[in-house]
Amino acid sequence: MSVVNRLYQEIGNELKSLLKGGAYKIGDKFPPERDIADTFGVSRTVVREALIMLELENLITVKKGSGVYVIGLPNETLSEFDTLPEETDFGPFELLQARQLIESNIAAFAATQIVKSEILALRTILEQERQILENGLLDDYSADEMFHITIAKATKNSVLESLLDDLWRKRHASKMWHKLHSRIQDHSYRKKWLYDHEKILQALQMKDAKAARQAMWQHLENVKQTLMAVSDSEDPNFDGYLFESIPVAIIVNE
Repeated sequence: MSVVNRLYQEIGNELKSLLKGGAYKIGDKFPPERDIADTFGVSRTVVREALIMLELENLITVKKGSGVYVIGLPNETLSEFDTLPEETDFGPFELLQARQLIESNIAAFAATQIVKSEILALRTILEQERQILENGLLDDYSADEMFHITIAKATKNSVLESLLDDLWRKRHASKMWHKLHSRIQDHSYRKKWLYDHEKILQALQMKDAKAARQAMWQHLENVKQTLMAVSDSEDPNFDGYLFESIPVAIIVNE
């Protein structure tokens, strides 16, 4: 069965063709992401994922606040993707978009099904998350993951639970996701995400499906904005421009 490249892979391969064709030499600076996006008619997030792909292949390096520079040419470097079939990895923003669409509706359904013991379990998980942050264990996302998985379990639908579990496993296995996170220096965003979780729990406690859907959607929108900002290679004060996603109004304001 033939493998269909994802959009970021197509753009990444186009950029590799430019490198192979001599358009850029080692040491040259790549054009700004916005220019690349305009050239190929795609969003900046797709370009961001394509650049992460090239970074993993040791073809470019990202200097925050300066830009993207060529450090290798195709066929001259060993790619991390050589040991991993392309179809097993996903762009981090592609994963987040899938989670946003799926988890917002999981939260809405969970609000209609959740019972007291599950509310208590979520409260315990949030307390664990607070302790993790207070102890400075900023690489520990175990409570974060458990919070989302527990909400899926509250739907009493094993297919939804399995679906969400699979999305988290894809995140754990994604070299692109880990490369993006390796650029994060300021972890204060974790407190904002904890606040988001508290709002989601409040909506679940009130069995308010619409509020739960909106709170989960906004939480994952905040995650996208944070990761887009911290991974920006051109301007540390970048204003949070996001790739095209389905407007919130379509999801939460029926």
